[in-house]
Parts: sequence; C-alpha cells; structure tokens
Amino acid sequence: MDSLTLSTAKIANGAIVCCECELQGDITIGSRTVIHPRAKIIALLGPIIIGENNIIEEQVQIINNGEDAMVIGNNNVFEVDCRVESKKIGDNNIVESKAFVGRQTSLSNGCVIGAKCEVLVHETLQEGSLFYGSGPDVKRRVQSDKPSAQGAQIEFLSKVLPNYHRIRKPLV
Repeated sequence: MDSLTLSTAKIANGAIVCCECELQGDITIGSRTVIHPRAKIIALLGPIIIGENNIIEEQVQIINNGEDAMVIGNNNVFEVDCRVESKKIGDNNIVESKAFVGRQTSLSNGCVIGAKCEVLVHETLQEGSLFYGSGPDVKRRVQSDKPSAQGAQIEFLSKVLPNYHRIRKPLV
C-alpha cells in the first residue's frame, strides 16, 4: 500500500525508504537512512527532520503531534514496534522493541531505551543514559560504553531490501 505524500516528503540520495511504509506530513529523510516496510512516520502539525544513517524498523511509530520541529540526529536505531514522540533525539541512540519515548523526553547522545520501557520524564537525558526493565520497575543508569555503530547493518539492508521491496526514489 502506497501512503507516501510525495509533495511533502524529502528523501535524500542514498536513503532506502520502502514504499510500504507510511509517511504523512512534512518529512525530511537524510542519506543512508533505512526505513523498513510498515514503519509509520507522521508529522501531524510540525515537521519531522531525520538525519543520516538511521535505521527505522518494522511497525515503528515516529509521531510529531506538536507544532515545533521534531529533530532526529544521526546513527540512531529504532527497533520493531517502538513508539517515539520526543521533540529532539541526538546521535547514536537505540530505542529497543516496544519501547515508548514521550514528547517531553529528549535523548542526548548514546542513550539506550530498553525493550518495553516507557520513558515519560520531562528532561533531556544525560549522555549514555540506559533505561531497562518494564512497567513500574523501569530503572536507569549511565553506561560507560557507547552503542555500537550500525554501518554494516545499513550496508546490508541497503543491498537486501531493494531485492524484496519497492523503494522510493530520492526527492530533494
């Protein structure tokens, strides 16, 4: 199902955006960003600006329901079925499967939101913040290691996805 509004989505050269994803509103997608089928990126009021080298997996929901721009940096991974409404996401972050990041939470750099974690704090998370656990038992700490780079995975997906899915042409 094609649900991309061509007039408002800007796709950079080198980005892999499957036609089966849902893109609505004013969206900019950086180069070497991979968007899997069935991902939803919805800019209801304000625009969504996605940087370079990001991976957005199946059933991810990235939603901007505010008037300000939602800015997503570079080298981030959004794993299957997570939901992100944060206004600002820095670089090298991982939002794991079924996690939720609320609108008032901003991710700095190198943060990991663990599987099934719901993060609704009204702050910008410290670099290297790690949230883990689920339900009322969500805990946080600062990790000393940065999340690993996803260059090899992006390279692999850039070669494999076009063999099995229709890919959007770059529109800058």
